[in-house]
Amino acid sequence: MRKILFSVLLTCSILNLTYAQDDEEEVGSSELKVTATIGNPSGIINNGFIELSVKGGVPPYTYAWSDQNTSLKSNRAENLVEGINYDVLITDANQNSFTGTYRVPVESITEHFNGFFKPIVDKMGVILFSDPFAALGFYDPVIYSKRTQVAPISWEATTEVSYSLKKWLVSDEDHITKGQEIAVVALSNGSEEIIKASASGNLKHLLAEGEVIFNPNNAEHLIAQGSQYFAEIEFDEPVALRYPNGTLKRSGVPFIVVWLILGAVFFTLRMGFINIRGFKHAIALARGKYDNPDAPGTITHFQALATAVSATVGLGNIAGVAVAVSLGGAGATFWMIVAGILGMSTKFVECTLGVKYRHITKDGRVFGGPMNYLRYGLEKRNLKGLGKFLAGFFAVLAIGASFGGGNMFQANQSYEILSGQFPALVGHGFAFGVVIALLVGVVIIGGIRSIAKVTGRVVPFMAVIYIIVSLIVIGVNIHNIGPAISAIIDGAFSPDALKGGFIGVLIVGFQRAAFSNEAGVGSAAIAHSTVKTNHPPSEGFVALLEPFIDTVVVCTLTALVLIFTGMHEVQGLGGVQLTSDAFASVISWFPYVLAVAVFLFAFSTMISWSYYGMRAWTYLFGKSKRSELFYKLLFLVFIVVGASVSLGAVLDFSDMMILAMSFPNIIGLYILSKEVRGDLREYLKKLNAGELFKKQRENKKKME
Repeated sequence: MRKILFSVLLTCSILNLTYAQDDEEEVGSSELKVTATIGNPSGIINNGFIELSVKGGVPPYTYAWSDQNTSLKSNRAENLVEGINYDVLITDANQNSFTGTYRVPVESITEHFNGFFKPIVDKMGVILFSDPFAALGFYDPVIYSKRTQVAPISWEATTEVSYSLKKWLVSDEDHITKGQEIAVVALSNGSEEIIKASASGNLKHLLAEGEVIFNPNNAEHLIAQGSQYFAEIEFDEPVALRYPNGTLKRSGVPFIVVWLILGAVFFTLRMGFINIRGFKHAIALARGKYDNPDAPGTITHFQALATAVSATVGLGNIAGVAVAVSLGGAGATFWMIVAGILGMSTKFVECTLGVKYRHITKDGRVFGGPMNYLRYGLEKRNLKGLGKFLAGFFAVLAIGASFGGGNMFQANQSYEILSGQFPALVGHGFAFGVVIALLVGVVIIGGIRSIAKVTGRVVPFMAVIYIIVSLIVIGVNIHNIGPAISAIIDGAFSPDALKGGFIGVLIVGFQRAAFSNEAGVGSAAIAHSTVKTNHPPSEGFVALLEPFIDTVVVCTLTALVLIFTGMHEVQGLGGVQLTSDAFASVISWFPYVLAVAVFLFAFSTMISWSYYGMRAWTYLFGKSKRSELFYKLLFLVFIVVGASVSLGAVLDFSDMMILAMSFPNIIGLYILSKEVRGDLREYLKKLNAGELFKKQRENKKKME
């Protein structure tokens, strides 16, 4: 009998049918009997469902799911990860309860991978995004709301209809109850809306009768945060905000952000604000003023900068910024810029060390980066054991990050974006991946010189395209500059409570900047270690330009495009789509230009991260050319995989590995910061005395 039942269930699974899981056992109470229908419609990840049928007890029932996005009132949980357990606590009106655990069966290899990595990602998230201040009892991380705001029922950020307040039905400061009619709103299309209170409390009028609530043709209304609200309801007692499943919402300071930002602040102070006073010299170095073709290394200052920038400027600057601004409001832009400026100092320290502790073989190959300065720099300070551990740990994380965030994620998202603009690509992810793998392969097989040549051309080109298009959008909406600046400043220091308060906006801005420019991650030091120079601090100066380009310029432009067009208030859209719609609001074909820019961003990121991963690979598995070739071929295979399938938690896991690289790296930077400070003082002393770059100055005089 068991064999027959197993065969039936297996057949249903193969045919993509649902099956019923009957739980007739008594759990918690004999009065509630629950039957679960569990479905997996296809081999696509995250589309499972569990639907419960309850008999007995006294309705209504509440369903407390472990899935945060499922309502307490819903007996059906959807968009579930296959292969992991979901718990539910069902309670009837008499408080009789039933507890069940269910699992959506897996049907494909991708679902197996996704289900395997999801618990790992959750555990990593507990560490990376834990809140140390809340854990120490400095504050309560639960989000409370003292008031809620009232807007017209049909209002959306993209609306073309004007709203005005026709009549108040309740006086200012009166106490109201939930569901009570409080106002009549008139629409420019001739219709009216009767507004009901969403909660009980004291009503506060923000507008008088006859005043305009929202006019889409008014720049201030379009850009200002929360311009659609015409009333506030102050609760009798502060209310803790909850997810649909009833669990409390918490907003804290993620440990990984604290780690990166504290490091950036420390290095800024330790190096005497090198991010500000070294900017002019950094520009001169990047322009090639002090290039020495006879110096040890393989590529120029500019090529090293372009290679490192290509790895950081990517989808995060477009999609990530859109998400940050929609979550944190316009004020997140200000803190994003501040974090970018601070991150310049971290890049200076890690890239100076990357050059100082590099190793150049007889055949001209360069091996440098955090693996070297963590191991040999700490060994010089009698910390050999710690250095070897940190270097090995960093290398393992870097390899994983190169295959995931630096490879599969880029291939996956570039395919999604391009197929959205060019329908002919739909359903051809594998072919797309093969083509991209061939293009990347042509570049990376040639080594760092080939990578540097390509990034030296692609990065300026894609940056110019994106900057020009962004400036056009901003220029067309230049009349909105006043409201836009006000929205950024006001939002940064006195943001709307719905955006998470002052701390919430600050953290969103800092988090986006830290994730985007990778200052403190250590990856850029691998590229910069290959530069032609006799003076390690010189490359530290060049490297500090990266966070400026990535965050202060590119990320800020994306944010300004969203704010100037009013798209920062739109909810429910993905990051790339939000940015694309902002560009389309000016010229309909701009999204195609954006799609091309996104592809170039992804392509350049892949070729740069292939080098990062390869150097980490050779650190662990040997420096032979055969070892390098094996890694490169493996990297190309993962490009095809990334473009072909949806990987969900696998990509989240690899993204977290990039962030985790900052742990061993920043520990080493703290220990070696005194050494870097001494090298910087010596460098500046000789530079100001004219003792450096004599050959370059002599050549320049001869040319003149």
